[in-house]
Amino acid sequence: MKKYVMMIVSLLITGSLMVSGCGKNAEQNNSNGSGGNNSSHTATTGEMHHSDSGELPQGLMKKVDPTYPVGSQVIMNADHMTGMKGATATIVGAYETTVYAVTYTPTTGGELVKNHKWVIHEEVKEHSDEPYKVGVEVVLDADHMTGMKGATATIDSAAQTTVYMVDYTPTTGGDPVKNHKWVTEDELSAE
Repeated sequence: MKKYVMMIVSLLITGSLMVSGCGKNAEQNNSNGSGGNNSSHTATTGEMHHSDSGELPQGLMKKVDPTYPVGSQVIMNADHMTGMKGATATIVGAYETTVYAVTYTPTTGGELVKNHKWVIHEEVKEHSDEPYKVGVEVVLDADHMTGMKGATATIDSAAQTTVYMVDYTPTTGGDPVKNHKWVTEDELSAE
């Protein structure tokens, strides 16, 4: 009898540990993304690559006389990442290009990322001279998120516009984000 009680207690402890471990992984998975819908790329900064280098893709052209000049302060209406919407940002660069929302499966595996905003024309591997149309498949050269570079993506939308690189501090607190790529002109407003 004592043997059976010990075996049951052992099974209960093992089961509790397994369930506890699964719950922890589920919490980590939920906190690392957009709550499961993968719309846009609302994400924690842990998934994004925020290098301080400000390195630009080859061939990207500066915007002459942009609405928001370098150094100006703006309010972000974009909601790509947690803490972005409503944040005050400083314009680091303004560029004229075609901007795309794309859907892709990360090269590192995982769920499909839908409607990622934004990848610019110059961040498409071996990009054509002409902008891509909705529905076209391309290979990404952008490295904004883990598993993005080298991924095959489908163009969800395309627009010729001014894109901005910005520095900002998330409204949710935390470290400042430097050289965030990209925010479109219609996602910004004057301070």
